[in-house]
Amino acid sequence: MPVTASLLQAPRLHRTVLANGLTVLVLENPVADIVSARLFIRAGSTFEAPHQAGLVSFLMGLLTKGSDTLSSMAIAETVESVGASLGTDAAADYSVISLKTVSADFAEIFALAATVLRQPSFPPDEIDLERRLTLQQIRSMQEQPFTVAFNQLRRDMYGEHPYALPGIGTEATVSAITQQDLVDFHRQHMRPDNVVVTIVGRIAPEAALAQVEKTLGDWMAPATPLPALTLPPVTSAPTCSVVTQDTNQAIVMVGYPAASVKHPAYPALKLINTYLGNGLSSRLFVELREKRGLAYDVSAFYPTRLGLSQFVAYIGTAPENAATALEGLRFEVERLQTTVLSDEELQSAKNKLLGQYALGKQTNAQIAQLLGWYEILGLGVEYDQQFQDMVAAVTVLDAEAVAQEFFHTPYISLLGPEAAVAPLAAAQA
Repeated sequence: MPVTASLLQAPRLHRTVLANGLTVLVLENPVADIVSARLFIRAGSTFEAPHQAGLVSFLMGLLTKGSDTLSSMAIAETVESVGASLGTDAAADYSVISLKTVSADFAEIFALAATVLRQPSFPPDEIDLERRLTLQQIRSMQEQPFTVAFNQLRRDMYGEHPYALPGIGTEATVSAITQQDLVDFHRQHMRPDNVVVTIVGRIAPEAALAQVEKTLGDWMAPATPLPALTLPPVTSAPTCSVVTQDTNQAIVMVGYPAASVKHPAYPALKLINTYLGNGLSSRLFVELREKRGLAYDVSAFYPTRLGLSQFVAYIGTAPENAATALEGLRFEVERLQTTVLSDEELQSAKNKLLGQYALGKQTNAQIAQLLGWYEILGLGVEYDQQFQDMVAAVTVLDAEAVAQEFFHTPYISLLGPEAAVAPLAAAQA
């Protein structure tokens, strides 16, 4: 049988904190001969200084490119020789090393993951290559209208807050990153009391814990306290910004400052996001695309963040329809302040959200990600059930109250031909 929500509950789930402060979560799932693991670090782009935007993403990309004892090629050959996978990623609130392997090879690949976490060498030639690839990716993103419009919206909304900049950084900041910057950040943040390890698959908890102890148990936390995160307040006022491009369609975005994952409004906002922008049956798709023919693409998203998040609705439309599309987006979001969802609409959104949530934790890799994600965010693994219970408990009046709290004057981002978007921006001033 596949992994289900019930397998997340004790006693199947084993949680241990090692003497050095490292947290270990193990869930045995013997169905398939696969073990997936995650090594989460409580350090994301929020810990970057503005002039070092993109540093964490850059660092994580280099972890597998050389250690004190292994070259980039040796690391790749070790992984590929047994058909395993080893990768890294960086997000706003955390970073992670991911691995997947058959049970027999888990000890070897996990030891490799521990090595690249603890002892990266940041070879100069690999830094140069990573920089070239990152700059190429940044320049490529500047040719994507949606990304340009969203980056503009994010800058307007967050101002001096670290969430204002893309995790990949900018050309200027990435060009300035040095090997010493990488070494310093690694020394400050990559420490056992700042790490959560999750292991899910065909492995006994005792064996998994023994492997973690063997490879990471002697890793000592420095005497200095963990780096403190002090985020500036978001004080910018709603504005309308424009990028003029000779595109075949206009991108129209509206963004509303929204609740963090620890705010009581979080479950209701997730439901509203599902109702408005999730799938072909969503309100925005039906009203603005199917009924009014305004959209090439229309949706909404609400990222999970430890700090102030954002609720964004967007539409790609013919330039001559930009004004009508902006009016339609705002109407559909802001009408929820005064229009109560029907019981059927709310229940449909709950069924869709909880159904997708369940489907998102069927594999060992998905479970390892979910467990570590909740733990590293400080929510605890019990949040898995708490979230489902909170979603189920949301009423139509709760949804209305949350809309009244958050859906006021939005930040607006417009991209398209000057003749279409410039007058629209002027009208919003």
